[in-house]
Amino acid sequence: MAREIVLDTETTGFEPTQGHRLVEIACLEIDDFVPTGRSFHTYIDPCRDMPPDAERVHGLSSAFLRGKPRFEHPEVVDAFLDFVGDAPLIAHNAGFDRNFLNHELGVVNRHPLHETRWIDTLALARVRFPGMHNSLDALCKRFKISLSEREKHGALVDAKLLAAVYLELKGGRERRLELTTAAMAVAVHAAKRSAYGARPNPLAPRSTEAERTAHASFIREVVKSETLWERFGL
Repeated sequence: MAREIVLDTETTGFEPTQGHRLVEIACLEIDDFVPTGRSFHTYIDPCRDMPPDAERVHGLSSAFLRGKPRFEHPEVVDAFLDFVGDAPLIAHNAGFDRNFLNHELGVVNRHPLHETRWIDTLALARVRFPGMHNSLDALCKRFKISLSEREKHGALVDAKLLAAVYLELKGGRERRLELTTAAMAVAVHAAKRSAYGARPNPLAPRSTEAERTAHASFIREVVKSETLWERFGL
């Protein structure tokens, strides 16, 4: 499988063409549906006020963001583009994140992130669960993914949750079961191949002739019959 990037953003509002800006970006790297531990995360100074409705969602105030790097600074735009490279980008309601990122990239004369690169987990969920509520929260509850870390909609926490949701949407537990079953089959096959057969040259008896004679005498004179041992296949 190719390298993939799970991505989430926070903003000052819903529409970049109305002056709203990015304030947080978080990316997690996964490889063959397994998180690698590599991530990119940054807060961004939007150089504008934070609407109260937006602050209630993600908890990022103007005071907190003031002095953070701007999107055009190398530690944001260059570091972000270097991290994502040419990997597919996974986001929930991907059009929202794509619109904001491409707007910001356009402002600094960078190439947009083409729509074909994006995988929308909301679209995947609607195919898997048609007619159901498919928000990130709803999917976490459906897949029994803990929301204990989440107090507000922070990009980094949401990216971690989304990575877990994406794994499940791609067959997570079933995929692990298939891998486990395959591994067990290989182990059983190997065990059968390595099982011992009959010895070509039997080992010499460990008991002496005198011991074997004494045992036979015990069976005849004390037990009186060999049927006791026959019941146990001996």
